[in-house]
Amino acid sequence: MAFNLTRRRFLQSASLAAVSVPLAKVVSAETGLVESPLEAKGSLKEETVPGGVCEMCFWRCQLVGKRREGRLIKLEGNPKSIDNGSQICARGNAGIQLLYDPDRLKYPLKNVGERGNPVWKRISWDEALTECTTRLKGVIDKYGPQGISVFPHGSTAKYPMHFFERTVGTHNVSEASFFQCRGIRDTAYLATIGKAPGEKVDMPNAKAILLVGSHIGENIHVSHVKAYIQGLQNGAKLIVVDPRYSASAAKADIWVKIKPGTDTAFLLAIMNYLVQNKKFDADFIDNYADGFDEFAAGIKDWTIEKAAAECDVPAAQIKEVAELLAANAPHVSVHPGRHVSWYGNDFQRQRSLACLTALLGAYYVKGGWVPGKGPKVGGISWAKHDHGVEHNLNYDEDEERRYPYSPPGTPTELIRDAALTGKPYPIKGCVIWGQNPIQTIPGQEKMKEVLKQMDFVMCVDVMPTDATMWADILLPEVSYLERYDHIQTGTQWDFSEKNQQYIAARMPLVEPMFERKDQVFITNAIATGLGHKEEIPVQTAEEMVEKNLAVAGLSLKQLREEGGIHIQEGKDPYGVPEDFEVRLYNEDIEDYGFPGVPTYIPVEQPPAGYARLLYGRVPVHTFNRSQNNAWLHQAMPSNPVWINDETAKKMGLKDGDTVGLINSEGFKSRTTTTVKVTPGIRKDAVYMAHGYGSTNPLLSVAVNSGVDDQSLITKIAVDPETGAHGMRNNFVKLIKDDKVLDIPA
Repeated sequence: MAFNLTRRRFLQSASLAAVSVPLAKVVSAETGLVESPLEAKGSLKEETVPGGVCEMCFWRCQLVGKRREGRLIKLEGNPKSIDNGSQICARGNAGIQLLYDPDRLKYPLKNVGERGNPVWKRISWDEALTECTTRLKGVIDKYGPQGISVFPHGSTAKYPMHFFERTVGTHNVSEASFFQCRGIRDTAYLATIGKAPGEKVDMPNAKAILLVGSHIGENIHVSHVKAYIQGLQNGAKLIVVDPRYSASAAKADIWVKIKPGTDTAFLLAIMNYLVQNKKFDADFIDNYADGFDEFAAGIKDWTIEKAAAECDVPAAQIKEVAELLAANAPHVSVHPGRHVSWYGNDFQRQRSLACLTALLGAYYVKGGWVPGKGPKVGGISWAKHDHGVEHNLNYDEDEERRYPYSPPGTPTELIRDAALTGKPYPIKGCVIWGQNPIQTIPGQEKMKEVLKQMDFVMCVDVMPTDATMWADILLPEVSYLERYDHIQTGTQWDFSEKNQQYIAARMPLVEPMFERKDQVFITNAIATGLGHKEEIPVQTAEEMVEKNLAVAGLSLKQLREEGGIHIQEGKDPYGVPEDFEVRLYNEDIEDYGFPGVPTYIPVEQPPAGYARLLYGRVPVHTFNRSQNNAWLHQAMPSNPVWINDETAKKMGLKDGDTVGLINSEGFKSRTTTTVKVTPGIRKDAVYMAHGYGSTNPLLSVAVNSGVDDQSLITKIAVDPETGAHGMRNNFVKLIKDDKVLDIPA
């Protein structure tokens, strides 16, 4: 995977890239020390600034900053943290490079060209905000609030998202973290145990860990990885179910090289084996589960032999996994996963994971699923008006939900279809805030058509992503190192130690540069222009954080005095609550017309000559968000396509060959990448890291670097219960020297 940077080389490149002026050595005549060109002459003052909360990914490790003369020169983990501690990952370290990236958006811009091929003109904030409010108001006056769509992402998007959704009154809000990532997981577990699961499984105390397509070690969520490694060091057996030899598979006791799309069949066979052989936790099921008889009857046809044929794995291996889980129950971490939008049959897979956890009795016990009991803080938001469901696209004419287990917001495909057809109503305004819907949503050309037909498109972001090329007005936002907003709460990962909770608020480590503004300033200005001035809940982002902290009896001043993190005594997380219930068979799901017992739904298989395109994470990037970061780009500048070694030999390909890709619908990659030949992937699939191949020329580092896998994800597969997208339903061939190569069966 082209990740060949040693720690020494990384630190060397980091120190070089940390400054934007030549690093000529200057020896002070007074001190004899080598001075940094960042320092004022004669000054060697350095201060440690607490209060950082990272957002190079969503895991939000707690930070401290090292600052000289007002300039941030280094980021470190906050040693007071009971979460990530003093450790941060490569991306966390590289936050410095994001902060000082010369390609960052600096001023409000107006597109005087065409969408998708912009010509930018610098304008004032007054002009930009006036145009935003005037044109958004024009859409609302003509089409109603439902004429506005919102594509938000990240902590800064919550305040404006709630304004448009609750106060303005549009239901057309689609957040990528729900509809193209974890939303299916959350709603499937809600339908099974009444709670969204998060990722808080007690891996440090597990005797066995089951990962189904979960790439721990490639996501590099620091506290998460630490807990996982601690579990392995403590002797936990690891089972990894994945078509690819991932970083986790490399550490596995059992690697199940499963056929893509068949995971639910595998899980059903495991559960049926436990039931038929009475190797499940009968006491837990008697006390906390509902619908066991219906559940057992519903899965009884899934023998190990049937699943082995469907999943293309040995029957003996499926039995080995079942026996290993049973032998170590209830101390088993069945990980719920995170990025779970795969094939369009994903709700049933996530239900299966939740039900398997119950059969093992692995809820609220050491080593099992144990939600840490975190502290309560406030949540300042806009007043919610009753807008009814008349214009909610997720409701039909009888006010029945089209997708009954949809995550919060409206399924993306319903919004896009309404925008393109004008039915049941037109959608002519679009606010994109921190999301890159060009590279997060399947059907890239469809998304472009949606944006083309808008009367007005407004984008707010830190970097000029591909989506910002479609804006009429582009507004520069402050980065996570320059603002107040998010309050991170949680508990330590190893619950066998003393129980503690923490509260950490994001506070600026440096002052913003140029003309960048925060989400409260921008949203309040738009709210004022749209006639909602009296409903503004806070005047500044700092006030918002203060009010939220006050609910916990804290203040920013107190947090600063405590080193950026408040730690308090926690609560014992073990022990099943009296009202806890697992719905193995869910009658409500059945009433909606879907299987009430987890059910396997087959997916389309690759046509002759094609392989399924899989994608995932790499340790040094957060999908597209970090692609322009010079330090991280140096570590992994491209995304090689993995192909099975035997297949590659038949195709005449060797490691490092340059190739493009073409999918079964005829869409070609604009750029090329290299081949990674490996036995660590199935013959019916290829794999790439997601987020490469940016087209925006303002990204001087990322533009045209690697292949944009999303441009090849053109099949629209929608999960029937949730309305969320399947993201791995496309099939591809490789192109070498302008020749399209069939991939042998």
